[in-house]
Amino acid sequence: MLPIVEKTLRTSFVNASRKETTDITLPAGFETLDWDALDYLGWRDPKIGRRAYAVVPTLDGELIGILFRQAEASPRSRAQCSWCQDVKLPNDVTFYSAKRSGPAGRNGNTVGTLVCQDFQCSRNVRKLPPPAYEGYDVEAARLRRIEDLQVRAASFAAEV
Repeated sequence: MLPIVEKTLRTSFVNASRKETTDITLPAGFETLDWDALDYLGWRDPKIGRRAYAVVPTLDGELIGILFRQAEASPRSRAQCSWCQDVKLPNDVTFYSAKRSGPAGRNGNTVGTLVCQDFQCSRNVRKLPPPAYEGYDVEAARLRRIEDLQVRAASFAAEV
């Protein structure tokens, strides 16, 4: 992901009001983030419970910011993240909903997804997978997982 500045981040949100974008608390260490290790920027708001954000680059390079609301109930069984699809998750997965942009969102239409609770997907897909068979190219598999995460996140952002 290319580095972004605060103003660009705040103006990227497609499903938030001006007040909501003004109230965004930036992620801890925003100025020192390792942008090369991120496929999207996602974080939970430390000041507003059950609120989270993600800024996702689309496949053509635009940024789409999404304001999420965390579901009140958590899944009863271990869920799989829809974005990174890591089968050995070291973290919890949460259902987040996002108001759609434009008139649909103003009418109350939402879209939801299961995502790593603290948006650790970029870190998860960068772990080398175990070799599936002799001669298995684990580096190629890792790169494919990174690309798949970028496509799934961008696809969800486009739905918003």
